Order: sequence, then C-alpha cells, then structure tokens
Amino acid sequence: MNMKTQGMTNDLFGGLTAAVVALPLALAFGVQSGMGATAGLYGAIALGILAALFGGTKTQISGPTGPMAVVAAAIIADEVARYGSLDAALGTIIATFVLAGIFQILMGLSMMGSYIRYMPYPVISGFMSGIGLIIIFFQIFPLFGLESSSQITEIFTSLHTIPQSMNVQALLLSSLTIAIIYLFPKITKKVPSTLVALISLTIIAVLLKLDVPIIGDIPKGLPDIHIDTLLSLDWHHPMVIIIPALTLAALGSIDSLLTSVIADNKTKTKHNPNQELVGQGIGNAFAGLIGGLPGAGATMRTVVNIDAGGRTRLSGVVHGLILLFVLLGAGEFAKLIPLPVLAGILITVGIGIIDYKGLKHINAVPRSEATIMIIVLVLTIFVNLLQAVAVGMVLASILFMKQMGDLAEEKAESIPLDLGEDAFLDGDTKHKRKIYLQNFDGPIFFGFTSYFSKIISQLPTVEAVVFRMEKVPYIDQSGIYAIEDTVLELTQDRGIEVYIVGIQDQPYDMLNRLRLIPDVISQENVFEDFESLKKHLKGKTK
Repeated sequence: MNMKTQGMTNDLFGGLTAAVVALPLALAFGVQSGMGATAGLYGAIALGILAALFGGTKTQISGPTGPMAVVAAAIIADEVARYGSLDAALGTIIATFVLAGIFQILMGLSMMGSYIRYMPYPVISGFMSGIGLIIIFFQIFPLFGLESSSQITEIFTSLHTIPQSMNVQALLLSSLTIAIIYLFPKITKKVPSTLVALISLTIIAVLLKLDVPIIGDIPKGLPDIHIDTLLSLDWHHPMVIIIPALTLAALGSIDSLLTSVIADNKTKTKHNPNQELVGQGIGNAFAGLIGGLPGAGATMRTVVNIDAGGRTRLSGVVHGLILLFVLLGAGEFAKLIPLPVLAGILITVGIGIIDYKGLKHINAVPRSEATIMIIVLVLTIFVNLLQAVAVGMVLASILFMKQMGDLAEEKAESIPLDLGEDAFLDGDTKHKRKIYLQNFDGPIFFGFTSYFSKIISQLPTVEAVVFRMEKVPYIDQSGIYAIEDTVLELTQDRGIEVYIVGIQDQPYDMLNRLRLIPDVISQENVFEDFESLKKHLKGKTK
C-alpha cells in the first residue's frame, strides 16, 4: 500500500471514529436545545462537512459543542417564551443561527481570527467552567426522568420537588450511563464509551419496557431549507436577532480556534485562524438554514480523529457523511433512545468542560486574576455569556495596563547628568549646569501618564532635562499629550530646556505628526544617541 492510499485509509478511519463519538453527543445536544435530536444531527452534518471543506484546520472535526448548545438553548428558550411556541419562533431562531454564521465569515475576512489568541486565560477558564456547570445543572432534572426548567434560578428553587416526583428507573439508567462512560475505557478504548452506553442501555430499556421518557419521533429524509421562513421574517426589532447572533459568533470562534491550537500541538502543523472562521461561518449559516444547531470545532472529536489517523479534510467530510447515513437510516432506532441516557452523557460532557487546572491553582495565581476568573464564571452561569466575557476582558485589560504601568514606573528614573570634570574650563565647576536625565523603560501609554507628570513635576531646579527614549517602542495618544503638557510646562512655565535622545520610529512619527517636533521640541534638540548629546552639552557648558 502506497503512502497516498495509506493516508486516505487513515482519514476514512479517523472520520468513522469521530462520527461514532459525535453521534450520541449530537443527539444529546439537540434534545438539550429544545429543538429536538434531529436539530443536533442536522448541525453536526452541515457544519462537519462544510467546515472541513472550507476551514483552516485540516484535522478539525466540527459540530454542536457544549458551549454552543448552552447558548443556543438559551436563545431558543427566550424566543419560544416570546412567541408562545417553537413553530412560531422558528423563523427568528433560524435567522439568528444563520446571522451568527455570517458574522463568523465577516470576522474571518476582516482577519479577526488572529486576535482571538489574546483572550486572557482567566476569562477562558471562567467561562469554560461556567458552561460546564450550566450543562450539569440543566441535566439534574432529566437525570431523574423529569422535565427541566430553562432558567438556572428556577432549577435551584425547584430542587426540593425531585424526591416526591423522581422516576427511579430513569435515575438507574442515567447512573449506569455515567458509570459506563467512565469505566468502559478501562476495558478498551477502541470503542467510544458514550456509544456503548447509548446502544446498550437503549436496548435494555426497550427489552425491559422501562417507563422512562424517550426522544420520540424523528423526521425521516433530508432536511428542508428554510429560505421562505427567513424571507417572511419580521425585522422590526433586529437587535433581538443581532445580539444573540453576535454571542454565538464570538463563542463559536473562540471555541473553534482553541480546538485548532490543540490540533496544531498534536499534528505539529499550523492552522489558518481567519480561514477557520470563514469555514465555521459557512457551516453554521447552512446549518441554520436547514434547522440545525450551530456549533464549533469540537476538541474531543478532533483529538479522536487525529489519534485514529486523520490528517486531511477528508476525515471531517467522512465524519459528516456517516452522520448523514445515520440520519437517513436509523430514525426508527434513534427515537427509542431514553432521555435519561442522554442526560448522563451530557453530565459527563459538562464535567469534562470544567477547567480543573484553573480551579486547582486558584490560591496560587495572583488574587486579581483569580477574582476575574470567578466573576466570569458567576456571570456566565447567572447572567449572560457574552456579558461575562466582555466584563472579563475589560477587567483583564485594566489589570494588564496597571501591571505595565507599575512596571514602567519601577524602571523610570530621574537622575542628575554627570558630564565629567573635563566638560569645564580650568577645572572650574561652580558654573556647572544643572542637567537632569529622565530614563524611560517601556511604552508610554495611558497607564503611565499620571506617573509621568508626577515625576516631572518633582524635578528640582534645573536648567535642562534629557528624555532618554531608546527603550520606548510605543507611545499612544495619552502618552503624546502627557509629553506635550510636560514639555510646555518645562519650557514655557519654568524656562527649562528639553532634549530627546534615542527616540524610536513609532514615537518619533507620532511626535512629528502632531507637530510636537519641531513646533514644541526643536529638531536641534533631538539626538540619535547619547554620546552625541553629551558632546553637544559639553560644548554648551564650556
């Protein structure tokens, strides 16, 4: 067998293995969303094939994921509450999913994928743990064979009702599901434990005629394309669609690119983040059109694909096609799957999403970062994912700016400039000019400007001040204005001469464009290196 044939065989096996893992998860996420198991399969098929064809990570397996299912379920619940039924709300739901895909495409085309890597770890940790807990909380009632509320607070306030209304048979099935998922890999890892639990416990439930809730009827055949539903949609309140769509697009992008990084680490390759967003967007837009759930790059399925030999886009396409064959031929079997089994599967998914590493080190990391993680976690669970991430990013940015400002303050120093005794005639130093040297180390930005003004105002009586800027790679608008105010105070109010030495390209360009050089600081007072400045000052002293 030549290498090309071997590679194709590996891709086929990788895609098959990923599809086996994806099937129970797609069904479970579909049920959890409120749109039904078929919606999960539709999303897994559309996104799995199209993201593989058009994305930027060759080994990525895409489909409904825990984080995306949580947000999608919240959107669906809100729209059903607003319109009164799923059928009435379907147009708005589909439009939201399609628009989320379009936003992802635009994010990729505008090169935003390159910036998502700057997401701080405390923010990622907080919202991933929050999503994991949300999945677990929403499965508490299905675990006991009961219907769950769509609101976290209602779940907590209704916990006391479980003992008198629980279904013991359902609890037994869900408990066995969790046990199989965690224990079966100790026997063999060649067959996914989730699939073993799904098939074996469904057969047992049917044979024993257990009285537990099941998935129910699943539509047969290919899905409809809901273009007419979109065209008839009422757009008088566009923000009802736009805000949730942005939430899905942002989360799906982060989720996918994090998985892409994991795929890179395992395959020693490099993904294209912007192309990946385009592929995810195309997949999610089409998934929405056929009534499927939106999704993202799925970490577990991607890892399974790679471990099974998948190395090209073919593996992702094969994964989607196999799920399509299941959709067309296994509806009679799938409708018998007990919901408590899916609840058990989802609980293990939620447990796997929680960031135990971040929680374990909560006492070891800086208190400010631990606080950000906790805030994001709490907001994710009880408020809104997008707001949680936004708050986390703002807090993390403020923290970073403070840290950089503190670092710049520590390294900045103001000292007398020693030109040496040879700078004066006949050794007479009584006319020695008082020249102070102001060293800067790092960018001059808004986090440093207040300290900048403070150190300059505390200068003693001097005749000249030298700004050493060899280690200043960047100045923002706040920094420019701080320099302008300081120089004007020194030159006009206090009659002190100002020199700049070693200024780099970006700071010089900013000072020049705002006419601080030469209108405020003369070009003759700008020197390329410190030695040139010293020679100039010695000449003036003599």
